[in-house]
Amino acid sequence: MPKFKRILLKLSGESLMGGQQYGIDQQRLSDYAGQIKEIADLGIQIGIVIGGGNIFRGLSGATKGFDRVKGDQMGMLATVINSLALNSALNSVGCKSRVLTAIRMEPIGEFYSKDRAIEVLEKGEVAIFSAGTGNPYFTTDTGSSLRGIEIEADVMLKGTRVDGVYTADPEKDSTATRFERISFDEVHRLDLKVMDLTATAMCKENNLPIIVFNMDVKGNLRKVLEGQNIGTYVHA
Repeated sequence: MPKFKRILLKLSGESLMGGQQYGIDQQRLSDYAGQIKEIADLGIQIGIVIGGGNIFRGLSGATKGFDRVKGDQMGMLATVINSLALNSALNSVGCKSRVLTAIRMEPIGEFYSKDRAIEVLEKGEVAIFSAGTGNPYFTTDTGSSLRGIEIEADVMLKGTRVDGVYTADPEKDSTATRFERISFDEVHRLDLKVMDLTATAMCKENNLPIIVFNMDVKGNLRKVLEGQNIGTYVHA
């Protein structure tokens, strides 16, 4: 039986690149859609936030001469592109989904509100939340925390390229070891890059746990929801 009834799934925009250097890898997108449909068919209510790093990252844009506010706005639009791609992929496999945007841009997506988001979830549709919080200086990590808290999710699942939280970057340090469980306080004390500080502080204050796992391994999303011991459980 599924461990959670309602989840917030945070996906990395960079993971959408697959083996490419830029943009959206269609196979990776299809794999994600298949995994999401699999758990939607179990009756789990799913909200999704996806980053935009495969197209444009506001903070790195600011280092290249872009005004930070404009750069972040460009990043928000990148998340909308990814959200539309995921929406299309889900619909093509028979999984109903809807894009809600933090910035008004009908008919591309509906304007986000908590009431509308919960209405979509309770109808059995996947709700894809795009454009971050709608404000500059906030990451999609913070957008995920905010949406997860607003929709009263049981847990945030952070799908990444690695299989949990490590003592160091496992892609750079072969001696890094994975935590099975870790508290938000320990994450802050050890300066581990789970999510940005604003996002983790919000989750801690509102008692929204995070499970960090490798979304790029097919079947992992269902395994997490079945309570299998993969990934890292981050708790208050």
